[in-house]
Amino acid sequence: MSGALALAGCSSVVPKGPATSAPPPVTQPTQQVPTGPSQLPQDVGRHRVALLIPTTGRNAAVGQAIANAANMAVLDTGGQNIRVTIYDTGPGAVSAAQKALAEGNQLILGPLLSEDARAIASEARAAHVPVVSFSNDRSVGGDGVWVMGFTPSQAISRVVGYAHDQGANSFAGLAPVGVYGQRASTALLHAVKSVGAQVVAMESYDRTKSAMQAAVTKLKLSASYDAVLIADQGKDAVMLAPVIRHTGGAHAQILGTELWNVANDLHAAPEMQGALYASVSDGLFDQLAAKYHARFGKSPPRLASFGYDSVLLAMKIAGDWKNGAPFPVSKLTDKGGFSGIDGVFRFTKDGVAERGLQINQVTASGIRIVSPAPQTLGN
Repeated sequence: MSGALALAGCSSVVPKGPATSAPPPVTQPTQQVPTGPSQLPQDVGRHRVALLIPTTGRNAAVGQAIANAANMAVLDTGGQNIRVTIYDTGPGAVSAAQKALAEGNQLILGPLLSEDARAIASEARAAHVPVVSFSNDRSVGGDGVWVMGFTPSQAISRVVGYAHDQGANSFAGLAPVGVYGQRASTALLHAVKSVGAQVVAMESYDRTKSAMQAAVTKLKLSASYDAVLIADQGKDAVMLAPVIRHTGGAHAQILGTELWNVANDLHAAPEMQGALYASVSDGLFDQLAAKYHARFGKSPPRLASFGYDSVLLAMKIAGDWKNGAPFPVSKLTDKGGFSGIDGVFRFTKDGVAERGLQINQVTASGIRIVSPAPQTLGN
C-alpha cells in the first residue's frame, strides 16, 4: 500500500446526508460457537473482520457508539470487500475473541480496554490474527497487538516541543496518583530530555482539593519553572490553574494532555487563558458527530471515531488482501500511513499508532489552534 488511506477528498469521510431512520446494524454474531467447518459463515466474497466492543455492561454506551460509527463507515464506503461482525466483550473478552476466531475472522478491531487486549492477545496470536486495539496503553502494543488509542506520551511530547520552541527551558509536572499519572510523568521526563531542557520539579496528588493545592505548593518550594504540565482532566486543570498562578507560577506556561480535548469548560477559570495542549483535530469528528446525531438522535462520545477509522483502515488494506489468505500485517506499518476522522496516523514497529497532533490554546472565548496537525508524517 502506498500513500495515505483515501477519504475521497475528505468529503465522504462522513455520511453524505441524514437518514430518516437508523441504518441496519453491523452484522451481529451468532450466539453459539461453530463446532465444525460446515457451520462457519460462508462469505467467500468478503473478508471477515471482528469488532470486539462492549455492548453490555458499564461501557456499553461507548461500545455501541463505536459500533454505530463502524456501521456508518461500512455504509458510506459501500462495504464491498469486508464483513464486520460485532462480538460483545461485556460478558468476557476472551470468550468474544474465541467466537470471533472460530467463525473465521482474520482481523480483530478492538477491544476497548487494555486489560481485554492483553487477555485476548495469546488467543489471537496463536491463530495468526492481528488485533487493532482501541486502548491508549502503549505497553499493550507489540507481538500481534496494535494500539490505535490516543497515547498520552505523544500529546505530551508534542506540547513540550512547542513550549520549548516558544522559550520554555525549565519544566514542572503535576499528575494524579495512579497508572495514568505515572505514565504521563515518565512521558514528561522523556519529552523534556529530548528537546534538551530540564524537569526541575514533579509532584503527584490524590484527587482532593487539599492534596492538589499541597502539590502545587511543593512545586514552588522545589524550584521556579517556565512551564508546568497538568497531566489530568480538564476540570482538574481548571481547579489547579488559579493555585498555580498564586503559588509560584504566576508567569509559567500551563500545559495539558490529550485528556483536555473532551473538556468543554477549559476557559472557565481566567487563569487558564493561554494554556496549551496537543490533540487530534476535531474538524472531521465534528462533521461525523452531526451526521451521527441525525441518524441516531444523540451525540457520539469522542471514542466513536475509532469505529469509523478502524473500518476505513480495514477496507483500504483489504484491497491488497487476497481472499482466503491471512491478513497482510505488513501493511499496517506502511510509512505513508493512513488518514481518517482523527487525521493522519501510522503504526510503528512497536505496535503503537503515531499520530499527527495539533496544538490548541485556551482563550477567553474558547479554543484556538496555534499549530495545525501535519497532513503527512515524515519518514
